[in-house]
Amino acid sequence: MSKKLHILGICGTFMGGVAAIAKEAGFSVSGADEAVYPPMSTQLTALGIALHQGYEDTFSGSIPDNIIIGNALSRGKPIVEAILARNLPYTSGPEWLYREILQQRHVIAIAGTHGKTTTASMVAWILEYAGLKPGFLIGGIPENFDISARLGEGKIFVIEADEYDSAFFDKRSKFIHYHPRTLVINNLEFDHADIFERLGDIQKQFHHLLRIVPSNGTVIVPASDAAIQETLAQGVWTKVVYLGQEFKVESLKDDGSEFKVYYQDKEQGTVRWNLLGQHNIRNALAAIAAAHAVGVSIATALAAMPAFKNVKRRLEKKGEAHGVTVYDDFAHHPTAIATTLQGLRARIGDARLFALLELGSYTMRAGVHKAVLPASWLDADEVVIIRPHPDWGVDDLIVASKRPVTVLDTLDAIVAHFKAKTKAGDHLVVMSNKGFGGIHQQLLQAL
Repeated sequence: MSKKLHILGICGTFMGGVAAIAKEAGFSVSGADEAVYPPMSTQLTALGIALHQGYEDTFSGSIPDNIIIGNALSRGKPIVEAILARNLPYTSGPEWLYREILQQRHVIAIAGTHGKTTTASMVAWILEYAGLKPGFLIGGIPENFDISARLGEGKIFVIEADEYDSAFFDKRSKFIHYHPRTLVINNLEFDHADIFERLGDIQKQFHHLLRIVPSNGTVIVPASDAAIQETLAQGVWTKVVYLGQEFKVESLKDDGSEFKVYYQDKEQGTVRWNLLGQHNIRNALAAIAAAHAVGVSIATALAAMPAFKNVKRRLEKKGEAHGVTVYDDFAHHPTAIATTLQGLRARIGDARLFALLELGSYTMRAGVHKAVLPASWLDADEVVIIRPHPDWGVDDLIVASKRPVTVLDTLDAIVAHFKAKTKAGDHLVVMSNKGFGGIHQQLLQAL
């Protein structure tokens, strides 16, 4: 008889992935969340996973063998208090994942502030192309697979390893639980101001991660990232592969659509693909190095890249109306905004480029990046921002910006603004790590 697993916070991307993998591994899975809605609810229901709307104490009947408590739940929640009072078995998602799934696998963990989802998706695709049938858990939906997680058949498991905390009872970063043998750190900047006070706090968590990578594993990092070098200087006991030294890349097109790869200063080949931006070239180099670390030839990795389809919500074209192209992008940090707009600008040339921002993450909503935001959108012709709540003085950006900035209060006002201002040939990028009220379709319909 299969073990019963109940997941609280099941509709989050990570928890939904854990649920799918648990089901595939033979567990009897159910779950609850405050908001049960598509697409995750649809995916989970299709897998035969029973979902419950809300967190009421649902354990009056059959008690699950284990309860995974998501990091969105805290002390004071009635369901949490009931679990503790009744001494029911509980764990965090990352801890369960390691104990039940990852412990016997070769884990490739993709960490860093930016590019985790895309790079993890690239690694999974290269391994799939090479016939290795990897398992994976990714914080987005790679279009090559159309699912965010699977158990896999091979020895290798690819995981997007974020530094957010594990649960209310375990404030360590999730990635500490994964015990990777191959670790990629793409970059390191300040983020997650709700749980970290300074960059040094984040670096400490990353160094805890470095401490558990075995000496016969591989750590892959860009040689040029000062914050990563500071972290490595605290101690590293594993072979380090430096991107920009052992692996190098030469961009052949400004928009990032063509590049050449070198290994130990020897040319390996050229990639022509559909992705945009120099940041995606850097993601690709990291993915190629990670695949190489587990035995995939560079030639095979290069051959896989032209067929890589990217991840949903990464400069994803949502449609075109009367010659205006509307994109959806997950950018939620000034660096991500800048690299996305730079890549699109290089592709579209002098065409007009509009950026529409919802400051969705806690760090952005709190105004932590206020001083550097204006520099992030220099490649846009105009920027529109929906007013954050609480308002930390977002109107100050109008004065500080070298590009025209408009701050609006409602989705209706935003749609009316772009209906009046855009014309055929324009490009409009909607940038948010939230749903933005479904504004993409509203814009396309209005246009």
